[in-house]
Amino acid sequence: MPASTLSEPAGVLPSQSLRRLIEQGIVAARPEIRAEQIQPASLDLRLGDTAVRLRASFLPGRGKTVAERLPEFEMHRFSIASGMVLEKGCVYVVELAETLALPRELSAVTNAKSSTGRLDLLVRVITDDGVEFDRVPAGYTGKLYAEICPRSFSVLVRPGMRLNQIRLRHGQSVLSDAELSALHAGTPLVSGEALISEGLGFSVDLKPETGDLVGYRAKPHAGVIDLDRIGAYDPAEFWEELHTTTGQLILDPGAFYILVSREAVCIPPLYAAEMAPYLAMGGEFRVHYAGFFDPGFGHAAADGVGSRGVLEVRCHEAPFALEHGQIVGRLVYERMSAEPDLLYGAGIASNYQGQGLKLSKHFK
Repeated sequence: MPASTLSEPAGVLPSQSLRRLIEQGIVAARPEIRAEQIQPASLDLRLGDTAVRLRASFLPGRGKTVAERLPEFEMHRFSIASGMVLEKGCVYVVELAETLALPRELSAVTNAKSSTGRLDLLVRVITDDGVEFDRVPAGYTGKLYAEICPRSFSVLVRPGMRLNQIRLRHGQSVLSDAELSALHAGTPLVSGEALISEGLGFSVDLKPETGDLVGYRAKPHAGVIDLDRIGAYDPAEFWEELHTTTGQLILDPGAFYILVSREAVCIPPLYAAEMAPYLAMGGEFRVHYAGFFDPGFGHAAADGVGSRGVLEVRCHEAPFALEHGQIVGRLVYERMSAEPDLLYGAGIASNYQGQGLKLSKHFK
């Protein structure tokens, strides 16, 4: 296990600390890491050159590397250098450009980027010796791999594309409910009443202030989406608009929905947040938890006035009547080890600051 080189306080490491780790070789990559990969509290990860089609998703397990286990599940492999389509309903693994040599106090968590989640593109990191997805244990040294499963749309990918991101943590940083309540009392984290229980609860908005558009449902037989094309696609070719005047929406089993939270969310500069899954007892649906919420999201210091949380929802086995104001998810807040020298929405290319109901950046 690598020796410690950290002088950071406990918390999620900010952008300036990520740069130091890159300089020290704790986070390395080929080709070298670019400045635009560094976010306020995370680092974007990039696809490598080769994809492997799998017959099933897998975790390597203790004492096993990904490379050792791949032959059990591999169907074929191919270069994505000139762009290749990953087909809906299939599972792939792509080695990432970035590698880690973490000191013993530093662990990491990964998650899909917001635009990735809004396309219903399941992207999870697996590591050597891995026993769970998207979690990198303290002291890990080795490669990172992205498992990719397009669920609603086939996608065109190339090397260097950034579908997910990594957040590094020093020690314990999650706020207790008491600490979250105190933070909200000083800096309101949501519009309206704060529902605090193992994080900050949020509900679905099915009664918009204007009009009756409440969301979108993915069309089942749409075309391919080139992930490099921004603002290029007609939403009507991929999505069905959902309208209601009753504050109720019937979810179809297996369908994928884009909805929006009723509450506007704020992430102060010294904090970060992660969307966590809501317990299945809440209904026959799951809110997909893609993306981190960076420091400055929806915050006045970063040109925000509260931003809605976009909800990526998939219904389970039975049709389910979703009601306006129903609790559908929660945000888990964490301390930063220091305030980032970048804030979401303040001078960086932030696609979703001040957002309401919004599809991914690929659509007009």
